[in-house]
This record gives sequence, structure tokens and C-alpha cells, in this order.
Amino acid sequence: MNNAKMWLVVSPTVGVPLFLGAVAVGSFAVHLQVVKNTSWVSDFLQGVPMGTGDEMASAALLEEAALEAATVSYVTPAVDGLAVTVILPDGTQAEAILRMPETMPALQAGQLPPLITQ
Repeated sequence: MNNAKMWLVVSPTVGVPLFLGAVAVGSFAVHLQVVKNTSWVSDFLQGVPMGTGDEMASAALLEEAALEAATVSYVTPAVDGLAVTVILPDGTQAEAILRMPETMPALQAGQLPPLITQ
């Protein structure tokens, strides 16, 4: 023990219970703050199913914000695919070209692509 001489000043019958009491009070204080400052702990203790509390509310807010974030004004045919014009909330416009995915001819026939070795 590094501080063995401490027990010459403080009796172990006083020091050990005092130390364990301080640990218990600190642990209780931390757990109390966790219960007071989070919403999911109280939901868990009441038996509320997961995903029905603040997480679902925040997901709904994110979906609502995403819907208000940008609007697609029009879609026109382009040479390579479809041209989509998006109007952002600040009024700027952006254009995106959507192309059909291309597949390799070997994959269409059900064959595996060759391995590249060097």
C-alpha cells in the first residue's frame, strides 16, 4: 500500500467507512444527474418501447426539415438521361442529370467479371 502511514493518523475503523461512503455518495450523485438530464432513462424505467421517445420526434423534425430544404421545380429529358432542376431554400438553382445505371455485358450473361492480376 502506497499510503500505509495514513493509517497511523486515521484509524481504519473511521477511514474505510468514510472512503466507502464518499464513493457511494459520488455514485448516487452521478446516477441522479443521468436520470434527471436524459429522457430515455425515464422511458426505459417506465417500460416504453425503444424508438418511441425523443428519437422518433427528432426523426420527424429532420424529415420535415428535409422536405422544406429544397424543391424540384421541373424534370426535362436530356441527352444522357433526365435533367432535374432543384431550387434550394436560398433561391439558387442546381441541375442534376440522372442516368440509367450501366451494366457490364459479361454480368448480363450471368458470368463473373475476370480477376485483375499483376
